[in-house]
Amino acid sequence: MARQLEEQIAGRFPVGQRLRILDVGMGQGTQALRLARAGHRVTGIEQDPTMISTARAALAAEPEGIRERMRIIEGDGRDTGVHFLPGSFDVVLCHGVLMYVEEPDPLVAGLARMLAPGGLLSLLVRNGDALAMRPGLSGDWSGALAAFDTTLYTNRLGLDVRADRLETLTATLAGIGAPLHTWYGVRVFTDTAADGAPIPPDVDLLLDAEERAGRTDPYRRVAALLHLCGVRG
Repeated sequence: MARQLEEQIAGRFPVGQRLRILDVGMGQGTQALRLARAGHRVTGIEQDPTMISTARAALAAEPEGIRERMRIIEGDGRDTGVHFLPGSFDVVLCHGVLMYVEEPDPLVAGLARMLAPGGLLSLLVRNGDALAMRPGLSGDWSGALAAFDTTLYTNRLGLDVRADRLETLTATLAGIGAPLHTWYGVRVFTDTAADGAPIPPDVDLLLDAEERAGRTDPYRRVAALLHLCGVRG
């Protein structure tokens, strides 16, 4: 997904421009730190204390110049309007968050308001049109059959969460003035890999195959996750 995001940023903004980036639900700060290292000013919002502690520890280990470019705020991503004025950012990320939000539309609309005109909104969501793939590939036939008629599922942490359908999110983005520009699949071939599996020696080839599949039909349509990129009008 990092490659996909880099592609969208490079195609939308002048080379060398220092962007204002907001990462909502930044987790342990992996994407935020990568972007800060690239020279951008990044603000991360996270409400999980453990994730915040991990992100702050990682940031503290960075050189001073990078530390100065990244700010961490403890808070709920639905409260962006409390912290920032509309149009304050060039890029807004919300990766792996919507599945935990019962009513995602208000959150997505709030994120779009944070974007300056022409700004990029990057969403990573569970693919509601492919929920049967994981149980099916694992031989769980009853689970696969049940997954066809719902957008609800239980994740690997044992939490009951929800998925989003491409068609529904496309309509949502159009309705909030940040229409879908492009989309990718994420984890097309690797979704059934065990948690904590060792990195294979041919990881570069694996990433190349995933990247190719993530932009190619019909493969991207059955990916575990969808990466949607909307652009503020």
